[in-house]
Amino acid sequence: MKGSLLIVFFFILGALLGRYDLLPDIVIENDITIYILYVLMLLVGLSVGSDKRLIEVVKGIHPRLLLIPMATIFGTLAASAAISLLISRWSLFECMAVGSGFAYYSLSSILITELKSPSLGAQVAAELGTIALVANLFREIMTLLFAPLFVKYFGRLAPISAGGATTMDTTLPIITKYSGKDLVFVSILHGIIVDFTVPFFVSFFCSL
Repeated sequence: MKGSLLIVFFFILGALLGRYDLLPDIVIENDITIYILYVLMLLVGLSVGSDKRLIEVVKGIHPRLLLIPMATIFGTLAASAAISLLISRWSLFECMAVGSGFAYYSLSSILITELKSPSLGAQVAAELGTIALVANLFREIMTLLFAPLFVKYFGRLAPISAGGATTMDTTLPIITKYSGKDLVFVSILHGIIVDFTVPFFVSFFCSL
């Protein structure tokens, strides 16, 4: 929760700095966000690759376990497509690009802003990127806050599916507490797979 609040704080700080032209010209005039994205992707790779649990997770993969992240991905994309019917401003694929963040708000927001700028323009693309940031941040927060209710009404796997890409890190403790320690492995595997798909799905839907 603390990490999510810090993300919101820095987002608001960045918005204010940009709004009132408080940044050096070199930052504004040069498109440094793409380089930030490269660094972010490098850090994601390092995080996954250096995780000591990775080998254990890979060795313990059972084909049936893959159904859980598949259900998360399919359900999220289906819900995003359904929401697009109620929102006239954004297209089907733009809504699905936002949903494809799977709670990975930092990466999805940057990707969408960068990839949609050529077709939508910088300002509109930034707006869509902000929507992705807020929507995926809310997904993580809702998992943290409502995990006990998800378990009560939808079963022990519900918080894992709701957590999306965060189930291998930020939401893992709350999932362990309410879903049970026996699902820790499932939660980690789910998070790794969903996390891996984020740049591919976001890029794909942004290209359509």
